[in-house]
Amino acid sequence: MAEMKDESEDYLAPHYINRSNWLRAAVLGANDGILSTASIAIGVAAASDMREPVVLATLAGLVAGALSMAAGEYVSVSSQTDVEKADIEREIQELHDMPEIELQRLAEIYQKRGLKKETALTVAKELTKHDALGAHIRDELGINEISQAKPVQAAFASGAAFTVGGLLPFLVTIFLPLQSLEYSLYGFALVFLIILGALAARTGGSSIGKAILRITFWGTVAMGLTALVGYLFNVNVG
Repeated sequence: MAEMKDESEDYLAPHYINRSNWLRAAVLGANDGILSTASIAIGVAAASDMREPVVLATLAGLVAGALSMAAGEYVSVSSQTDVEKADIEREIQELHDMPEIELQRLAEIYQKRGLKKETALTVAKELTKHDALGAHIRDELGINEISQAKPVQAAFASGAAFTVGGLLPFLVTIFLPLQSLEYSLYGFALVFLIILGALAARTGGSSIGKAILRITFWGTVAMGLTALVGYLFNVNVG
């Protein structure tokens, strides 16, 4: 029996949905860090014949971008948290004022998921008896531990990932030759984006090929348009 159990456990595919919140914020931060700092550097490099303006602009973009990403992620996810809390408070009041109607709502939800009417009502009654608020938060509002907003976690993941992503093109502006620096930035940024796409897909258990294709395509578009702006306004800031 023990051997059969071990074999069945080996065939169980892992699930990655519990990583979705922080992974989304981290991928967004790293992607934006690579793209925004590389795009800034490419734009300035295309319009300058000196290294200092490129390095300074890239560093400024890195610092400002990391702080902006962390603050923006915290504010947006906090707003989601406020909505969740308001819905929960409303649900508490509804359970107090009209418990029978709430019971029917819960039963209808289970019925729509495939249970027979009598079975759905029985399940709703048992879950209500066990934990009425928990059942409604999970099944009526769709809030659970995995999907629940976590502002601090999201802000830290996004800000830290942006910093790591932004440091890569920043190092390129410091150490690579100034001549054709924009092309070097573009090439290295694409490599960084490919690595990011592969890591994100592997961590999330999704298609690596699709992730790489998506992230490199939009990265090329963003950096290409920024370089075009630099060439069009070819203002020598050196």
